[in-house]
Amino acid sequence: MIEAVDLTKRYGSKTAVNHISFTVEPGTVTGFLGPNGAGKSTTMRLIMGLDKPTEGTVKVNGRTYRDLTAPLCQVGALLDAKGLHGSRTARAHLTQLAVSNGIPTRRVDEVLELTGLTHVAKKRVKGFSLGMGQRLGIAAALLGDPQVLIFDEPVNGLDPEGVKWVRETCRHLADQGRTVFISSHLMSEMAQTADHLLVIGRGRILTSGPVDEVIASATNDVVRVASPQAGELAEVLKAAEITTANPEPGVLTTTTAPASRIGEIAAAHSIVLHELATQHASLEDAYLELTGNEVEYSATPAAPAAVGAAH
Repeated sequence: MIEAVDLTKRYGSKTAVNHISFTVEPGTVTGFLGPNGAGKSTTMRLIMGLDKPTEGTVKVNGRTYRDLTAPLCQVGALLDAKGLHGSRTARAHLTQLAVSNGIPTRRVDEVLELTGLTHVAKKRVKGFSLGMGQRLGIAAALLGDPQVLIFDEPVNGLDPEGVKWVRETCRHLADQGRTVFISSHLMSEMAQTADHLLVIGRGRILTSGPVDEVIASATNDVVRVASPQAGELAEVLKAAEITTANPEPGVLTTTTAPASRIGEIAAAHSIVLHELATQHASLEDAYLELTGNEVEYSATPAAPAAVGAAH
């Protein structure tokens, strides 16, 4: 597992990671979410021993990364897909990693096949697209067949098939009992991939827990009801101490009662309903609610150009 205790990192006057503690368990995919500048990449660098904590500790399987005897065989990481020697081929890059870590070179062909790079194994890395570079980085992370995988934005640059492949690979690795720690800005992917979430903002853990619990803690489901008697329905719901909004003619919404209760009240007053549905909050809704005040830079949407404005 990965265990951080009171982990802190300061760069001069800036605190990138602020006294965070967490555990990433085996057999799960743990999603690491947060705005740009929240401290995700710094945390992953601290785990990998690339930065030294100002305070606190972070350990993998009970040891700091620098104390692992065969690190590539215990922890595989993709932190920067562009951190490659451009003049080397994909095969040469992986072979050098294998030889330097005492890994049988036959494993190189296995991970090339696994990541779909066999046909470009002899191509120089500088000619790789962003997506191909991501795949090579994942191949390097899998090279030592480690029990712990750390991926920072692994789907960046991948096409839909590649995104699906990363999702299925992460799930398969976790199902094998491995520890998978993955950051991403794609909320829809995290909702499908992760079992557990850590949400960070301005270097602090904002919340953690199973995906469904994180969504439920930060949002409310919305019941939407459409009726030709919407005004009458609003009055009887108010009498039952159920508050509603009227987002459009003939439509009411509420977060203060379940759909079943709304239906019962409507039936009791012979009110016709054309629609009654519960709109469940998404992970994106929860994420925006949790991190709305934690972004480094915020912007307002551009105002639409006036009709007939000069270009």
